[in-house]
Amino acid sequence: MDSKDNGVDNGAEQSGRRGFLSKSAALGLAGVTLGLVACKEEAGAAKGGAAAPQKEGASKEIAPGQLDEYYAFISAGHGGEARVLGLPSGRTLKRIPVFNTDCMVGWGVTNESKAIMGTKADGTLKYTTGDTHHVHGSYKDGTYDGRWLFVNDKIHSRLARIRMDTMECDKIVELPNVMGFHGLFTDKCDPVDTKINYTTRVFCGGEFHIPLPNDGRDLDDPTKWGTLFSCVNAETMELKWQCRIDGNNDLVATSYDGKLAASNQYNTENAADLNGMMAAERDACVFFNIERIEALVKAGKFTTIGGSKVPVVDGRKAANSDPKTSVTCYVPVGKNPHGVNASPDGKYFVCSGKLSPTATVIELKRVMAWFNGELKEPRDAVVAEPEIGLGPLHTAFDGKGNAYTSLFLDSQCVKWNVDAAIAQFKGDKTAKVIIEKMDVHYQPGHNYSSMGETKEADGKYLNSGNKFSKDRFLPVGPLHPETEQLIDISGGKMHLVADHTAYSEPHDGIIVRRDIVKTRQIYNMDDFPNAVKPENAGIERHGNKVHVRLMSQAPAYSMPIIKVKKGDEVTLTLTNHDKVEDLTHGCALPTYNINFIVNPQETKSVTFKADHAGAFWLYCTHFCHALHLEMRSRFLVEA
Repeated sequence: MDSKDNGVDNGAEQSGRRGFLSKSAALGLAGVTLGLVACKEEAGAAKGGAAAPQKEGASKEIAPGQLDEYYAFISAGHGGEARVLGLPSGRTLKRIPVFNTDCMVGWGVTNESKAIMGTKADGTLKYTTGDTHHVHGSYKDGTYDGRWLFVNDKIHSRLARIRMDTMECDKIVELPNVMGFHGLFTDKCDPVDTKINYTTRVFCGGEFHIPLPNDGRDLDDPTKWGTLFSCVNAETMELKWQCRIDGNNDLVATSYDGKLAASNQYNTENAADLNGMMAAERDACVFFNIERIEALVKAGKFTTIGGSKVPVVDGRKAANSDPKTSVTCYVPVGKNPHGVNASPDGKYFVCSGKLSPTATVIELKRVMAWFNGELKEPRDAVVAEPEIGLGPLHTAFDGKGNAYTSLFLDSQCVKWNVDAAIAQFKGDKTAKVIIEKMDVHYQPGHNYSSMGETKEADGKYLNSGNKFSKDRFLPVGPLHPETEQLIDISGGKMHLVADHTAYSEPHDGIIVRRDIVKTRQIYNMDDFPNAVKPENAGIERHGNKVHVRLMSQAPAYSMPIIKVKKGDEVTLTLTNHDKVEDLTHGCALPTYNINFIVNPQETKSVTFKADHAGAFWLYCTHFCHALHLEMRSRFLVEA
């Protein structure tokens, strides 16, 4: 942390930052960033890397044996997984494999996980990499319902669903004709059926422009490229529709009444290079009229792209000039925005400028007024645009009318008041917009508050995810951990509670009250059609296809000897018959690249070719019993 005052900002330091950054200034931002990092590094080094002082009484300590108040569900970036932490302790509770392989649980090894991840014709995984950015939960009545989490894969444009009762991924879908699937958000109710007040859809933004279809034609003509906004059925995980737009999609937000979804756009220029993407002095937040899009799909007024059968509605400006029939509304915002977030009261979306020192506050009822022909221009939906600092990215809320925005270049979190910003925009020069600024360590990206994107935002905690951690932790080589700083926002001042390390590279997350999450501790064996029971256990052979049905109960497998022949195609199915909470068994087979676990009453299977002969000890990898080391069977492959 540097020596800047963490007190209330009087606005003086912003006096020289009026207006949007010019193109030449924007081109120099990379240098500015490096300079700021270097300055911060010297300041931190001068202090010997000492931790910032924690304020007395800022947070209740979670002692051994006590439970945390909240779960934090966080993406893992190009680690390809999602992570679960307890807050405020910061204790890691679970790593959920999604788009990555995981040799502990056997994700990417078992037949069941491969079926979810997707395979090629030869049975190998279609993709072995992933890049998760955003985790969002399903809703009911405007708050989390504890059913599902959804997370994206930016690399391969996939959406995954995680069951919150087991904290395991159960569905993955790949979005057609999309590259760089970045932002996502769930809806909170159905705008057509007023009886449906829970999540039925997930909205997914395509970030990169590509030829549509991307079939090798038009590779040298980016003017024919485009991006799509996709809607996925939350129950079936199938594509419902897509909407083609001008510009791109970055992050995504949804309204509480289910009528609107939106995505900020940093490339309204439709450019294919860095200079082109920063040419315009303002970009946009594009709003999607969900009801109108779905009405067009129902009426058959759509096209398809390439071999995909997904309905595509045209949301480009040229096809949507009449507000009363338009499916999209492009509201101008600050230069190259990065982030759009919904306020807990359901009134506003906030976009941050990134290359503008401003945040843009958009009133949703004004957006709907434009769609109804009652508002002259989309820009009239903007009700505030306060200057809050350099490099604003993401905004969280406390449910008390205050917003908290990460300032990447300033390495700060700024607390500001939404109503005061609106009053200032209307001409009230006495309105005090900025309440406080706090230094963070360093270059914050996403921030998120406890229950902050629900109607139950409680204003207790804010997490600042920082991209650099120079001099903060013990050095571990060139790759530094990320810094997750937990801030207490329950009082009049922000107080740093703790620094938590995070293995590279988490992005966004949500903080959910613990009472919302209802997990199961033991599976129901009957939920698995291939469960192994005493009546079907054993070895079954059909030619060179061999099915080994095995049971486990601490401290033994049901067969001490398993014998097959070299060249056999072996399917090994294992069911854990223990009914004791936390009594998990592992199953590893040396030299055959097999390792997975089965939780109590769970069934998993693997299929492999017995392509080399010999004796191999199949053994339990997950400590289960005093005789855990003795829990093994001889797997014999005859030559």
